Formats: sequence, C-alpha cells, structure tokens
Amino acid sequence: MAKFFGNLNAVLVAGVVLMLAVIFGAAGGYNGTQLLRWAHVISGIMWIGHLYYFNFTQMTAMPKIPAELKPGVSKFIAPEALFWFRWGAAATVATGLAVAIMAGYAHQAFTLQEPYRLIGIGMWLALIMAFNVWFVIWPAQQKALGLVEADDATKAASATRAMMFSRTNTLLSIAMLYCMIAANHG
Repeated sequence: MAKFFGNLNAVLVAGVVLMLAVIFGAAGGYNGTQLLRWAHVISGIMWIGHLYYFNFTQMTAMPKIPAELKPGVSKFIAPEALFWFRWGAAATVATGLAVAIMAGYAHQAFTLQEPYRLIGIGMWLALIMAFNVWFVIWPAQQKALGLVEADDATKAASATRAMMFSRTNTLLSIAMLYCMIAANHG
C-alpha cells in the first residue's frame, strides 16, 4: 500500500476511476454541468487551499526558519506551490465561467440581477482575486524568489507587495466563499 500511496499519479487515477464509478453507478449517468461544477470545486480547492497555505502556514513560519534552511522553501517549495496556486486560479475562473454560461445565468450574475446577485458578487470577487494572482502576486514573487533578475531592494519590495496582495486575496476570499456557498446552498 505504501508504494501505491507514494505515487501521486496512481492515487489520482484511482480517484478518477472511483469518481467514474459513482457517476455511472450511483449518480445515474454523466451530466456535463455536474462535471464542470466538480472541476470548479476541485480547482477552487487547489487555488484557495494554496492561498491559505501561503497566508496561514508559509508566511507565518518563514520568520522562524533558520537562514540556512530558507532556500529550501524559496527555491523548491514556493515555486512549485505558486505553479499550482496560479493555475488553480485560472482553472477555477474558467470552469466557473463555463458553469455560469452552461446554466444560463452568466449575464444575470455579472450584472448582479436577482436571484443571481450573490453568485455574481462571488464571481466579481473571484475575478479580482485571479487578477491579483496573475498580474500582481506572481510577477512580484518571481522577483522576490529570484526567479527573474532583481536587485536586493527590488526583491524586498516585491516580497512586501506579494504579501499585501496575498492578504488582500485572503480578505476577499472570506466574502467570496460565502457568496458562492450561499448562492448554491441557501
């Protein structure tokens, strides 16, 4: 069992096989909108899970990590986590928009019309957050982590900028998640 669970790809394939068994066994068959919603939730967990990891774990732990160990985080863990963070954001937005379009409420949600006002507010908050990820946090983190050329002053300023916008996204995520859940589950 350790060999199986030690292989992430095998676990993911088994998870998809289990999901397909549920879809075609217990759920009564394939439903494209349900599958998109599932992809939206999985992507959202990847995105917001990483956002919370950065804010609640990495940022609070980094000051306590000895200087000689910090490169392990900044050179290996952070770039990998940022990959899944930003692509989780992109996939969440893409699948969320696809769900809204397929379900026929995209226009009403974006224009904040009832009964889609809550989901619309959540969508706008998520779009602001995704913009922050791709156009503020990621470029700043590239400099702060030394993934692109930057002097020490620019690295420090970029780290602060990334932190501020990451905390902004954490702030926005609280209301965004409420809107998404309340709109779909009353």
